[in-house]
Amino acid sequence: MAGYFLDTSALAKLYHEESGSDYVESILNQPGSTGIVSRLSLVEMESVLAIKVRTGALDEPGRTLALRRLRADIARGRLIVGPPIAPKHYRAAAKLLRLYGVLRGLRTLDALQLAVALDMLEARLISVMVSADKRLCEVAEVCGCPAIDPAKPGLFQG
Repeated sequence: MAGYFLDTSALAKLYHEESGSDYVESILNQPGSTGIVSRLSLVEMESVLAIKVRTGALDEPGRTLALRRLRADIARGRLIVGPPIAPKHYRAAAKLLRLYGVLRGLRTLDALQLAVALDMLEARLISVMVSADKRLCEVAEVCGCPAIDPAKPGLFQG
């Protein structure tokens, strides 16, 4: 089974057509493939879709439909919501920020996403992180988590 941890930038591609959307769809449609998201991504999706409406990239009915489709994908098991974010994830995120915040530009919520992904990688629940964020992919790779940018799938794969 291939477990793919989708950060919010990758998850959004399932519900709004953009560069890399086809790739995210293709990995989730592979036999034995599992898409896993953090609980943080569910909150971030609200923000991402609100921004798309505010900037005119999406209308309000499109936002409503995207959220409905996300909930349906979770309900039918196409996407699995990972474990709750625990104190150990916050500690790991703080450490990641100390190590990579200055040198690599790692941001707070990305550090938290990566902390969850690294925990799931260690537990063998995922084998790769999917993110459209170049900095996050680079830091994930440095930390030993294979990463894929869905818009440039060959770029980060080790």
